Amino acid sequence: MQSLLVAAFCVSVPLAAAAQSRVPSAAAPDKIGEAYAQFLLGHRLAENDDAAGAVAAYKRAMELDPHAADIPAELAGLYLRQNKTQDAISTAEQALKIEPANREANRVLGLVYAALADASQQNPPRARSSARSDDTVAKAIHYLEVAIDHPVGEADPNVRATLSRLYLRSGAYDKAIPMLADLVAQESGWQDGPLLLAEAYAGAGRVPDGIAWLEQHATNDPRLLPTLGDFYERERRWADAAKTYASALQRTPRNNALKTRYASALLNVGGRDNLGQARDALTEVVAARTPPDTQALYLLSQANRRLGDSPAAEAAARRVIAQNNASPWGYYALAEALEVRHAYQTVVDDLAPVIAEHRRSASPGAGGADESFDVGLLLPHLGFAYQELGQYDKAIASFEDARRLAPKDPAVAGYLIEANIAAKKYGAAIDLARAALADHPDDLGLSRLQAQALRQSGKADQGIALLEGVVKKHADEPMAYVALAQLYSDAARGAQAVKVLQDAQAKFPTDNAIAFELGSVFDKQKKFAEAEASFRQVLAREPDNAAALNYIGYMLAERGERLDESVNYLKKALQIDPDNGSYLDSLGWAYFKSDKLDLAEDNLRRAADQLRMNSVIQEHYGEVLFKLGRLDEAIAAWTRALAGDGADIDRADIDKKIRAAKQKLNKK
Repeated sequence: MQSLLVAAFCVSVPLAAAAQSRVPSAAAPDKIGEAYAQFLLGHRLAENDDAAGAVAAYKRAMELDPHAADIPAELAGLYLRQNKTQDAISTAEQALKIEPANREANRVLGLVYAALADASQQNPPRARSSARSDDTVAKAIHYLEVAIDHPVGEADPNVRATLSRLYLRSGAYDKAIPMLADLVAQESGWQDGPLLLAEAYAGAGRVPDGIAWLEQHATNDPRLLPTLGDFYERERRWADAAKTYASALQRTPRNNALKTRYASALLNVGGRDNLGQARDALTEVVAARTPPDTQALYLLSQANRRLGDSPAAEAAARRVIAQNNASPWGYYALAEALEVRHAYQTVVDDLAPVIAEHRRSASPGAGGADESFDVGLLLPHLGFAYQELGQYDKAIASFEDARRLAPKDPAVAGYLIEANIAAKKYGAAIDLARAALADHPDDLGLSRLQAQALRQSGKADQGIALLEGVVKKHADEPMAYVALAQLYSDAARGAQAVKVLQDAQAKFPTDNAIAFELGSVFDKQKKFAEAEASFRQVLAREPDNAAALNYIGYMLAERGERLDESVNYLKKALQIDPDNGSYLDSLGWAYFKSDKLDLAEDNLRRAADQLRMNSVIQEHYGEVLFKLGRLDEAIAAWTRALAGDGADIDRADIDKKIRAAKQKLNKK
C-alpha cells in the first residue's frame, strides 16, 4: 500500500509548495520551549533528508506537547513523503482529533485517499466494493476541501489539481470548472490542465462555454485542436469540426485516428467534394494498417455508397465482416450498399442466416449467443428487402421482430405499418398506427401513415380530417402541408392540394419539398407547364436534385415531347444516383418513345430486374419487349405488372395487351 502514495507527489503541475512550520499550541510552560525546539529540529532534519532523525524529533515533540496538532500533522506529512500510508493516516487522524480543521493533516489524508481512489480506478473494483471506492473519493474530497479552505489561487496547486480530478471523477463539474480555469491560467506548463477543463465543461453540459474557451486558447496551444473538434461534433457543427481536424492534421499528418475523425466529420457535412475528401482520407487510413482499421473501413463503405460507387461500398463492408463478423456494423453497411442498387435478394441471402443465428440471443432475457450482436440494426433492412421482393408476410414478420426489441421506437413502428399497407392489410395498419401514436402523439410520420391506411381502406375523409388537424398542430413544419396535399391529391381533391401547397409556399418560400410536391400535383392534373415550372424552381435552388431531374425527364418522355432534352435530364439524374431503378425506367421509356429500342430494352430490363413489384415498370418493359418481337417475355412482364403493386396502371388495358400478344404468338 505504501507505493500508492507516489501518485500524491506526481501530479503534473510544475510547482512544489514548501511546507510551512507551525508553532505548537500551549502546553506546560517548561515543556513548550523544548517541544518547539524538537519540532524545529525535526523540520530541519527532514529538509536534510534525515528522515529517521526527523521522525524521532517529531515524536519527542509530541510527547512534550500532546495537545499541539501541528506536530503530528507535520509528522504525517513526512510519512506521506516516505510513502508510509498507514503511518501517515494514523498520525494525521491523531492531529485531527486535536484540531479538526488542521490544514496539513487534512491535506495528508486527502492526498492519501486520492491515491487510494486512483489505485481503485486503475484496478476497477467489483460491484460489491464499488461503494467503498466511492466512499474513498468522498473522503479525499472532504479532506482536500478543508485543506484549501481559503480563496482559490493561494493553496498548493498540486492539492487543487488533485481535488479537481476528484471533482471530475465524482461528477462535480461545476466545482471543477472554476478551480481548473484558475489553475490553467496560473500554471501555463501544466499539460493536462486544459484537457481536464474541457472535460469539465463537457460533463457540466456547458459545451458552448467549452467551445468558447477552446477557441480562445487553441490558437496558442494547437494540442487543443482535436478537443475543439470533438466539441464542435457534440454541437453537430460538422463543418467547423472538419476544419479544425484538418488544422490538427497539419501538425500530425500521420495520425490515423485524427484522420478518421476528420473523415467522419466530412461525411456529416455532406456534398460530393466533402465525400470525396473523406473517401481519400479513409483510403489512406485503411492502407496504413494491416489488418485495416474496421471503423475506417465502415466509414469508407459509407463514403463510397454516398458517392454512388456501390460495388466499392459493398467491398469495404465485406472486409469489415471478414475482420469482425461478431459485430453487426459490417452487415449493416453491406445492406445499405446492396439496397442502393436494389439487390434485395442478396440482402436476404446475406442477412437472413446471420439474423437467424443471433435471433435467440437478442430476445429479452435470453441467454446463449453473443448478446452484443444487435440484430435490431439488421432486422429493418431484412424487412425492407422482403417488402421490395413482394414477400410481405416475411417483411411483416421481420418488422415485428424488430418491434419486439424496440417496442417504443416510432421508426420501427412506421416500418411495420408501411409493410402492412403494402400487403393491403389496411385494418392492421390503422390499428398499429393508433397504438404507436398513443406513445408518440406528435409524430408526423405516424399520422401520415395512419391517414394513408385510412384512405386505402376507403376512409379518405377520416384520413384527410386527421391530417388537417396535424397541419394545425404542426403549423411550422413544411412536411405537414406536403402530407396533407398528397392525401388531397390521392383522394382526387387536386384543387385543395394546390391551395394548401401554395399557402405553404408563401410561408416557406425556399422549401424544395413543397415546390416538388406542387409540381407533382400539377402533373397529376395534367397542368404540365405549371408542373415543369415548379420542378425548375427546385432545380434553380438545387441543380443536383435527382428526383426533380427525373420527374421533368419522365414527364417529357411520357408525353413524347422534347425527347433529347428528356434524355439529358434523366442521364444527369442517373449520374447522381446510378443504380436507381425508377430513373433507369424513366430513361428507358424516353428511349422507347425515341424508338431507340436497344437502349430502351437495356435500361428497362435493369429497372424491371430491380423493381419486380413495380407494376408500371413491368408494363413499360413489356412494351419494349413486344415491340422487339419477344412476345413470351412481353407476356411475362405484363403478367408481373398485374401481380405487382397495381399503382398507376390500367389492368383492363394490360389484360388486352396480353391477349393480343398471345394471339400473335399463336399465329407464328
